[in-house]
Amino acid sequence: MKHIVNKHPLAIRWFHWLNFPLLAIMIWSGLLIYWAYDPYAIKLFGHTVFKFFPEWFYQKYHIKRRLAEGMAFHFVFMWLFAVNGLLYVLYTLFSGEWRYLLPKKSSWREAWLVLLHDLHLRKTAPPQNKYNAAQRIAYSAVIVMGLGSLLTGLAIYKPVQLYWLVFVCGGYKTARVIHFALTIGYCLFFVIHIIQVILAGWQNFISMIRGFEVADTDTAKIIVKRTDDERTT
Repeated sequence: MKHIVNKHPLAIRWFHWLNFPLLAIMIWSGLLIYWAYDPYAIKLFGHTVFKFFPEWFYQKYHIKRRLAEGMAFHFVFMWLFAVNGLLYVLYTLFSGEWRYLLPKKSSWREAWLVLLHDLHLRKTAPPQNKYNAAQRIAYSAVIVMGLGSLLTGLAIYKPVQLYWLVFVCGGYKTARVIHFALTIGYCLFFVIHIIQVILAGWQNFISMIRGFEVADTDTAKIIVKRTDDERTT
């Protein structure tokens, strides 16, 4: 017999699906800004070992310097991204959803076991509730990353008016490096997140759209019990 098990509240789903296109636009517009001036490369003894976007990339794909367009999109959607993130954090705090997201003392050890299981190097995965240990760490980290992007972005955007923020970030150049590094972090998070969704199965994905999961009696009882246990801890 199948049962409907509620998993994700409507607010969480809205924040999740709004954040996806907003972050995509932020990364795209950020690339337009970066392509206008791309100084970052890995050098060894004065020789460039790796450059994120070598000259052949610009020539092959006919990349144009669209600085003004990139800045226009970036600075408009920056506020939407920030507001969506702020509302998400406030909702998790006041609704109690933070209990499912905040890492526990055992999360770091269990996250390693989750990784070994996903790589098929361990037969069984550690017990999980609504989110496993790796997801807890990743979802909490991306919130911190979002705050870092906002602060470093404001420091780059208004370095004179927000001189104190530039100082906190370690200077204008350092703020830009951190901002760029966080963008790489978002891309890595996105890839890992998609892999985790695929490994978790179709039911897990569709539950983020409709808010519930269809499970058999035994599985439904386990999910409800784990959710109740976590809500009371």
